[in-house]
Amino acid sequence: MGRVALVTGGTRGIGRAICEALKDAGCEVGAVYHGNTEKANKFQEETGINVYRWDVGDFAECQAGVSKVTEELGPVEILINNAGITRDGTLQRMTFEQWDAVIQTNLTSCFNMSRCVIESMRERGFGRIINVGSVNGQAGQYGQANYAAAKSGIHGFTKALAQEGAGKGITVNAIAPGYVDTDMVRAVPENVLEKIIANIPVRRLGRAEDIARGVIFLAADEASFVTGSTLSINGGQHMY
Repeated sequence: MGRVALVTGGTRGIGRAICEALKDAGCEVGAVYHGNTEKANKFQEETGINVYRWDVGDFAECQAGVSKVTEELGPVEILINNAGITRDGTLQRMTFEQWDAVIQTNLTSCFNMSRCVIESMRERGFGRIINVGSVNGQAGQYGQANYAAAKSGIHGFTKALAQEGAGKGITVNAIAPGYVDTDMVRAVPENVLEKIIANIPVRRLGRAEDIARGVIFLAADEASFVTGSTLSINGGQHMY
């Protein structure tokens, strides 16, 4: 593939699998993280992938971060908007801070990061933007009004930006993972997790590598006729 790729939330879980798959495909990869520097440094040692720390919900930090990546690796040609958090609670108990944190990290980050790379992509006549949504953005989920709203917004954002980039060689697509075996999902109480798995037709959680394979397909030069699409990778849990 031989292109510069940047992955937000790239040092753990799905993001890590995406980074490793892109590197294996020949990309020069940068992984953005925000929280745990110790784990990020360990990730860099294990993979040889450069890590960068900033808050993807902060536009100014994204601008500075993308500039640094461009200086060190080159112009970003593939952007994976993967960063995401949960702050669950029913609406009558949800605080504004819980709402705002999820919207900023999960949805506003997609604007921030895409805005910081879109001009360069347009100038170069090539770009791949892949936004990681969720089955819960498609189907909704009790206690996740903030998360479902943010992920649903990602799907609409993807379709709109795809129309803007199509004439400039930029494709914009989304992936909607189902429940994947990550730290976030494993934090769900065991009895609840058992019920979730029972409702997945393939009878298992997804693997981070399942999602990474979808990213590699959409990021390829040969995927130039695929744009504005959402690839659902959920084991058959939600079909529409």
